[in-house]
Amino acid sequence: MQYRRSRAKGAAFFFTVVTHGRRRFLCDEANIKLIKEAFQHVITRHPFTVEAFVLLPDHLHCIWTLPENDSDFSMRWRQIKSYFSRKCRDQSKGTQADAHLATGKHPIWQPRFWEHQIRDEMDFVNHVEYIHFNPVKHGLATSPKAWPHSTFHRFVTQGMYPFDWGADKEIDFDKNIGNE
Repeated sequence: MQYRRSRAKGAAFFFTVVTHGRRRFLCDEANIKLIKEAFQHVITRHPFTVEAFVLLPDHLHCIWTLPENDSDFSMRWRQIKSYFSRKCRDQSKGTQADAHLATGKHPIWQPRFWEHQIRDEMDFVNHVEYIHFNPVKHGLATSPKAWPHSTFHRFVTQGMYPFDWGADKEIDFDKNIGNE
């Protein structure tokens, strides 16, 4: 069976993008800045809205909404990954820890990504919650508010979450939500 990606124009999608070999380098200070820069670079050329986002050391999750007459999220991911990879290799030249990135012999990203078209409001809410709780799930933070690399704080400011959401108990998500 051949997998077919959605071609729904103007839709919202949940994505999981993973580093090659699950190498844990995305939350290095320079790479946090670089991933933001890569997103902005592509958004200015090929607009989309980032609805929710979390950056973890070896992967990221996000929800995008594409423009009304556009379905090409694959091109956007290709450009984001390419921009990040080029600049990451440039900034790592001469550093011991990331010397293999500078050589270009090892890929930075897994070749593909996981995508799920958001079906309805409840599906959207479930995936946003999954995104914001992910650092807790992976033991990187004790609560979503303690993880700085997500849109959780934006959601709190907008009144969509109380500041202590996800801090008091483990949240079990349906097995069909998220992908890692």
